[in-house]
Amino acid sequence: MRISTANAYNHSLDSLIDRQSRLSATQEQMTTGKRVNHASDDPAAMGRAERALAAEARSTANQRAVDASSNAMTLTETALADSGNLLQTAREALVAAGNASYSDAERSGVADQLASLREQLFAVANRTDGAGNFLFGGQGSNQPPFIDASGGVQFQGTSGVVQAASGDEALPLTMDGEGTWMRARTGNGVFEATAVTSSGTGWVDRGTVVNPAALTGSTYRIDFQVAGTTTTYSVLKDGLPTAQTNVAYAAGQAIQIDGMSSTVSGAPANGDSFQLAPATPTLSVFDTLDKAIKDLRTPTRTGTKVAQTNAVNLSNLDQVLNQALVGRAQVGATMNRIDGVTERLSALKLSSQTERSHAEDLDMVQAISSFSNQQTGYDAALKAYSMVQKLSLFNYVSPS
Repeated sequence: MRISTANAYNHSLDSLIDRQSRLSATQEQMTTGKRVNHASDDPAAMGRAERALAAEARSTANQRAVDASSNAMTLTETALADSGNLLQTAREALVAAGNASYSDAERSGVADQLASLREQLFAVANRTDGAGNFLFGGQGSNQPPFIDASGGVQFQGTSGVVQAASGDEALPLTMDGEGTWMRARTGNGVFEATAVTSSGTGWVDRGTVVNPAALTGSTYRIDFQVAGTTTTYSVLKDGLPTAQTNVAYAAGQAIQIDGMSSTVSGAPANGDSFQLAPATPTLSVFDTLDKAIKDLRTPTRTGTKVAQTNAVNLSNLDQVLNQALVGRAQVGATMNRIDGVTERLSALKLSSQTERSHAEDLDMVQAISSFSNQQTGYDAALKAYSMVQKLSLFNYVSPS
């Protein structure tokens, strides 16, 4: 076999270029820290890295939605905590106003205190997140959700919540203000005890449920009859007589009716009547305070009127306070859910980063070793090429 000088030159040059190319590629990998810098380096690994990168980007985008919800719910929880403190202060003031020794002027002073608390609650109900979004705006509005009209505070937003999508799980950015501030249940939450007619000194408390299974959802009326020194009462169910007819009355003794228990105190007059009706979700925080303020500013009320209205107002205030606590508990549950979503997104993002690293990252120790070997090979190839260049007849016939 005969090998030409030109072929030897070309073979040496091709070998030198190949080694230089591999040396350059390894040097690029060491500089970037990645084994795969171009799709041609490893198409399968590049595909895995791109899929992992897309998953990481989705996790980052979803986390932004979670962060927005977390910020909104944190502010909402703070607002509900503030409202709870204000309502508790109002309750303490209302309890004090029930003192029989208070004068009309003192009760009017308590009414002024309640009016101030009402204004603060109104501001809390229209609180924003700092970016112009109302925390209790429901499904969103560029106007405050609550307006103080002549007939009382009204909700002008849309019930529901605005949600931020976070993968398969939607998280709220607002809270339903109508449900939180305007939809507490009347009475004790199950039934409402009120005075229909009260010309004597009798008044009824808020009542309690003693047997939930016996509740019927009907409306009951307790009618009093007074003959001389004898006072009796009869219970009507939806306007019809019941077995409790002409029952002897004892002041302060509980009257039990189909799972409900309510106490009438004082001395009812003949014809006085009290009603136990099913509670309805129509109680507003602001209407409750407005009624209490109006009652406290009404002069020359009898002790019975004071006791009756104070019992009703305290019962209503307890219900709106309970509704605020329920709303706060809901926000707390949402914040726990947000923490869970954040943990899952963090785990998913870490998994994507790990997958991407496995697909494209460089083993630096191996790369340094490979680079050293390739550099040695390149030096040898360069020396061989320089020697091949000297293989010419003229090198031998030239005078020494």
